[in-house]
Amino acid sequence: MKKIIFLILLLAGFQMGYAQVKILFDASKAETAGNADWVIDADLHNLGYNPGPYIGGHESNAQKTPSPSQSNITSGTSQNYWTGAISAWAIDAVKQGYEVETLPYNGNITYNNTANPQDLSNYKIFVVCEPNILFTSAEKTAIVNFVNDGGGLFMVSDHDNSDRNGDGYDSPAIWNDLIKNNSVQNYPFGFTFDYEYFSDNTTNIPSLPGDPLLHGSYGNVTRVEFYGGTSLTLNPLQNSSVKGVVYRTGFSNTGHNGVLCAYATYGQGRVVAIGDSSPADDGTGDPGDNLYDGWIQDANGNHERLFMNATIWLAENTTGIHTGLQNDITLEVSSNGQFCNFTITGKAPLQKLRLDIYDIMGRVVVSRDNLQLNYPNRIVLQHDNLYIYKLSGNNQIVKTGKLFF
Repeated sequence: MKKIIFLILLLAGFQMGYAQVKILFDASKAETAGNADWVIDADLHNLGYNPGPYIGGHESNAQKTPSPSQSNITSGTSQNYWTGAISAWAIDAVKQGYEVETLPYNGNITYNNTANPQDLSNYKIFVVCEPNILFTSAEKTAIVNFVNDGGGLFMVSDHDNSDRNGDGYDSPAIWNDLIKNNSVQNYPFGFTFDYEYFSDNTTNIPSLPGDPLLHGSYGNVTRVEFYGGTSLTLNPLQNSSVKGVVYRTGFSNTGHNGVLCAYATYGQGRVVAIGDSSPADDGTGDPGDNLYDGWIQDANGNHERLFMNATIWLAENTTGIHTGLQNDITLEVSSNGQFCNFTITGKAPLQKLRLDIYDIMGRVVVSRDNLQLNYPNRIVLQHDNLYIYKLSGNNQIVKTGKLFF
């Protein structure tokens, strides 16, 4: 039986020369200290903190590459496939066609350091969920320059007085230190984290039709629940692009205070910030910690929608996209035995397009030039695999996305 799959492109623009978006989740800032477990997967639970990390404790020690292999993830893979409190986030990212890694507890945050195999230049998005160790001066410079040059930074904080490793600093203070005291530009993103400790079940969402975080490809965000978090204060004079998308109950959802989630562009890159780690918690991880499913169970799935819409937005480029192209281009794919038949439908000013298809490891499996819109084509692909595709023309990326065949 012929099966038709309509794939609306979910990603707008890989960097030229990049086959796949790579996301680095940080575990070098005591993200597993105390009752925290903000990693995507850990096979060992042998870390301790006093206040720095050491081998000999019982906390999660996340490895670089999650296991089992992410190449085996399909659309039906459970959020419990890996063991980490933010594993569901990473699994959703892989389903989106991205590749994920962890920067281990002894890893180095650098940018444009070719001696470091996990240098930020090798990734599109850097996720730091509730850091509990201050960034060094060199690390702050690396992170801000990474964003300025086109990287995406996801900043997750927690409430005031959430110092889990006993070094005198918690995540709001650590993020504000990076924002206020770096060698590139102080206050670059147009927001700071407040020193608050509150819970809230809020539907105070501004009316922003088409907003990429509130109305992205994962669906509409209508509610967010905080269980011990903090807020943000916006300052558009520091960065005019900053925008709040979720607000505390009782605050104006067009104002600058009581913001629970915000985003901004900086240079060629993008930043998303949220004031609580609870919405990212999927309930898996260190068996010695008290973890809860905030990813799906809380807020009826809204947290997954917010975080994944934001992740997809961070994966997009702010430059390099042909602005004259329409956004209604669709790849229509049908299976006929061993063949994959496809048609690129829609409208675009380019008459000829190029299609490149990559496997989950980023290897090119198909390349076709001079493709016409609304004209059927045939290629050979292996069944039951996830692929990434990129449509381009005149050295400009038209659309990118994923497909299962």
